[in-house]
Amino acid sequence: MTPGSDRRIFYGDMLAALALATLLALVWSVRDWHQLAALRLTDTDDAMRLQQIRDWLAGQSFFDLSQHRLAGGMPMHWSRLPDLVPAGLILALTPMLGRHGAELAAVIAWPTMLFATALLLAARVTRQLAPDMGSVAVIVMALAYPATTVFLPGRIDHHNFQIVLLLATALALVRPATWRSGSITGIAAVASVAIGLEMLPLLVAAGVWLAIAWIRAQPGADRRIRGYAVSLAAGLLVAGFGLRSDQWGYPACDAFTVTFFRAAIAAAGGAAGIALCARLTPSPLPRALIAIGCGGVATACAVAAAPQCLSPYGEIDPVLAHLWLTRVGEAQPLAAAPLATIIGQAGLMLAGIGAAAWQWRRTRDDRWSALLLLQVTALGVTLLQMRGAHLGAPLAVPALAATIGAARRRNAHWALAIWPAAAGIVYPLAAQALPDPTQARAGSAPPVASCTTPEALAAIAALPPGTIMAPLDPGPYILAASAHRVIAAPYHRNNAGNRASYDFFLGSPPAAQAVARRWHADYVLLCDDSLAELTPAEQPKDAMLTRLRDRRPPAWLVPIEMRSAGVHIWRVR
Repeated sequence: MTPGSDRRIFYGDMLAALALATLLALVWSVRDWHQLAALRLTDTDDAMRLQQIRDWLAGQSFFDLSQHRLAGGMPMHWSRLPDLVPAGLILALTPMLGRHGAELAAVIAWPTMLFATALLLAARVTRQLAPDMGSVAVIVMALAYPATTVFLPGRIDHHNFQIVLLLATALALVRPATWRSGSITGIAAVASVAIGLEMLPLLVAAGVWLAIAWIRAQPGADRRIRGYAVSLAAGLLVAGFGLRSDQWGYPACDAFTVTFFRAAIAAAGGAAGIALCARLTPSPLPRALIAIGCGGVATACAVAAAPQCLSPYGEIDPVLAHLWLTRVGEAQPLAAAPLATIIGQAGLMLAGIGAAAWQWRRTRDDRWSALLLLQVTALGVTLLQMRGAHLGAPLAVPALAATIGAARRRNAHWALAIWPAAAGIVYPLAAQALPDPTQARAGSAPPVASCTTPEALAAIAALPPGTIMAPLDPGPYILAASAHRVIAAPYHRNNAGNRASYDFFLGSPPAAQAVARRWHADYVLLCDDSLAELTPAEQPKDAMLTRLRDRRPPAWLVPIEMRSAGVHIWRVR
């Protein structure tokens, strides 16, 4: 393939990715316009991200990531890196569209830009392995549920950004082994952990695969491992200074803190050790001993430097772990989910693992082993926490697109048979035909109104600003839609505020009054759908939750008439 033809193919893939991403974003925006127009975003994290950006643009320090209207000032376990582009779009568009219009444009444009990039990267990975199937990969990636859900308009939190970095890592692994491909792998790893640690197991898997390729003395492996080691170490140092927030010293390994930084630097030392020994011997056995020695020493140093990293959520209150964290959907193990959920969430990933294993066996191309290792690692993450399914789905795309190509070369009918397995949207549709116990229980009860609809949030925002005692989930939406302060929100660092919320709603009226006074609560908010996950045994008969649901508030709560369904609010005397 000549450079000119390769350039034309690249631009063709880019145009197809941009056109398809724009078309789907338009369709999704029209479908969700009622929510989007009011900036009521899809997820609590998206709402909180928008408010973090607003606070920064309003004068809060770039390095101060605390949410000062949450629990008196709560240090977030986030990064400014995902804030940069949305904030830039808002600043650039405000003179033309006004602040609300600029924010609306930004929350639509940023996920669309990331989605187009993900489609393009999926095509480029596929073309490295099946040169004629890049266009098919664009379509398969556009259907790759559940990964596509994090690219919907309004999804401005970091998960879509990390999927793009994951696909960039995959592309670097399947490209020819050079210093540049190794350095790209290291830079993508640093950028990813600077954003969040969800992708850490897959980044470790990528590093292990580079070490295995070096042990086998594959062509260019020496240069690639050196590029990886240099970019990883240098990138960590740059991020340690440039992205060091005021929350840098937070004593946990749940984000890019000094605790994690120590562990990461120690781990990077293992790659540096291998890189320094790269030219000592070409024999696999000595190289294996060097890699095992460097890896073992690096792991021991990382654990010694930051033992907290063995239990990132070890600091969470045990009561909160039981009542809340173990019931967060994306934190559930795959095996605990109903069969319909397993098929819908993990179906595409399992199909991709089968396709990659078949391609590796058929072609004996070691690049397929790189993708297969990443996919199996994503499956391992999903078995522990279902959030891993968002990472496994895009990794399935190259193998499934290549399998469609192989089937098409054999017979057109075979290709038609493969397409349903490659279309990720098919799996949740098929899962709907299966009985789901959770849906059956929900269907047996009348539907309840939510207090995070645009109308409900507008009604809450119309109240004089104050501090609201409410369950966890409405917290980010209230912050983004009003000038109120909240005590609780679904973030694991907010031990005190979240425990106060549960103590209030599950406590007796006198105990709840003491909690309200201690936190200077002005309002108490309860939604029709609040705390529905609690079992009857977890709700004492005389608890505030039961009394408020029955409209039997104590005398120190004065009901406020709300015109929006699903919202029940009281003023604290």
